[in-house]
Amino acid sequence: MGFDVGVVPFNPDGWGPPETPAAPPSLGGATATASIPFAPFSRSDKLGRIADWTRNPGGPGMHPAASRDSVFDFTSADDSLAAAAEDSSFHLVDAKPPPRHPRFGPKWRFNQRPQLPQRRDEEVEAKRREAEKERARRERHYQNHRSHHHQGFRGNQSSSAKPSVDIQPDWTMREQIPFANFTKLSFTVNDQPEDLLVCGAVEFYDRAYDRVNPKAARRLERFKSRNFFKVTTTDDPVIRRLAEEDKATVFATDAILAALMCTPRSILSWDIVVQRVGNKLFFDKRDGSQLDLLTVNETAQEQLPENKDDINSAHALAVEATYINQNFSQQVLVHEGEKVTFDEPNPFASEGEDAASNGYRYRRWKLDEEISIIARCEVHAASADASGGRQFFTLNALNEFDPKITGVDWRQKLETQRGAVLATELKNNANKLARWTCQALLSGADMMKLGYVSRVHPRDHYNHSILTVMGYKPRDFAAQINLNTANMWGIVKSIVDICMKFEEGKYVLVKDPAKPQVRIYSVPNDAFENDYVEEPLPEEEQVRLPTDDVDATAEEMDAAAEAEANKAATGGVGEKNAEATVA
Repeated sequence: MGFDVGVVPFNPDGWGPPETPAAPPSLGGATATASIPFAPFSRSDKLGRIADWTRNPGGPGMHPAASRDSVFDFTSADDSLAAAAEDSSFHLVDAKPPPRHPRFGPKWRFNQRPQLPQRRDEEVEAKRREAEKERARRERHYQNHRSHHHQGFRGNQSSSAKPSVDIQPDWTMREQIPFANFTKLSFTVNDQPEDLLVCGAVEFYDRAYDRVNPKAARRLERFKSRNFFKVTTTDDPVIRRLAEEDKATVFATDAILAALMCTPRSILSWDIVVQRVGNKLFFDKRDGSQLDLLTVNETAQEQLPENKDDINSAHALAVEATYINQNFSQQVLVHEGEKVTFDEPNPFASEGEDAASNGYRYRRWKLDEEISIIARCEVHAASADASGGRQFFTLNALNEFDPKITGVDWRQKLETQRGAVLATELKNNANKLARWTCQALLSGADMMKLGYVSRVHPRDHYNHSILTVMGYKPRDFAAQINLNTANMWGIVKSIVDICMKFEEGKYVLVKDPAKPQVRIYSVPNDAFENDYVEEPLPEEEQVRLPTDDVDATAEEMDAAAEAEANKAATGGVGEKNAEATVA
């Protein structure tokens, strides 16, 4: 049997079936299809899909008459609406989301992943808080230094906007070196330094100070009769003798070399005089230079007072820190007993003079085949080790002036959080600690002792107490503060190479006060004579506050201290205070 495809009517007037198509004979002719509605459509409509059983015509957001199949629905409108109403109550798939468990209650709490037990002791929590504070402080410090480097402004040292030496109009700038060039340098000294001569004498370290703590503090004493010598390079008779013997080509002291090696860490302005004599270089301190004054809070974020009469100003704190450092280095020694004497006596002390405990090592490093450097290095104390040998120490002191400014109270933190105190000092005095470490490495010291000295009262800058003393090996401490010895010698080697290219004469290397760079000026040979020496302060100011003269007499300081104590006790300046001030 064949398949009857029916009759396809022909429409001669256009596309599509005729308006009244002829019905096949089985349906009764044309009248059988007259009641069937015709839905017009366009050529873009797809006629391939007859029925779509995956769609839900009665679903939300879709009217049954709006579906595509309804366009080709050849049933009556009433039947379509009735079928849609019937299908609206029937769903094949449950599209509801699964019920969520409550976030609170026993079931949620016990289904959580088990946590490891955490230490809740006070020390761990305190270290965590200090670490968070330190990260925040470092971020603020980094942002502040970026602003300072790019805009020439430093918020916490606005008083240091002027250079350490007045730049004269007849000076000629020869070189300008940014700090970025220094940080990339690296140079390794091949040979160990050679000790050419050791002078002076040192006393033994008193190990009883290793047991000092804030609860059993020691009062800082004043050593009135001991003399401290800070002699520059060309005034050193031993260096002059070694230069005449042509023992090296470059001569300096450990303090000058440390300032050069730690140049990228410095913020305040400083200067070093360079003299080219024949084929030799001499690095000197300028008369009136404050290179020997110890800075306080140089790299801190907090701003120090600008008024020089304030005991917490930058200059007053520098004088106080230098005074503390000298007395501390003599107090922690055993004064009764034998001393360690070296090859020659102290080259700066006259016969019978009571010189401070100090040993001077004149050491030579070979930089290359043509250039070698001799530096005078210092050690401050000696000690006997377990094997019977001798060790040499360097002694330095950090000072606390006001816990409200630094943010850390040493008397409360030194016993339980020594690391936090040291981290704060590394943030506030990064350059000073780096210089001390450089000097200990240059001198070949076996140990560097750091004392923590605080004021008895925050407003009394004459009386201090030793809270504790800590010891560190110089190389370990250098690694802890990210001090790279190869970079240190790279900076020195680069500066020496630059100065060796100059002709004979006098030059000055100045750290720029507002930008991270150093400049080298060519100056006249008579520069830094009497015209460049700073004038002393008036006598009335010297009584109230120590000035540039670090070796101020103890009588003046005692009188001023008594006046301050009486003023604090009475709340005003009475007759007794006036007598103490006059005295």
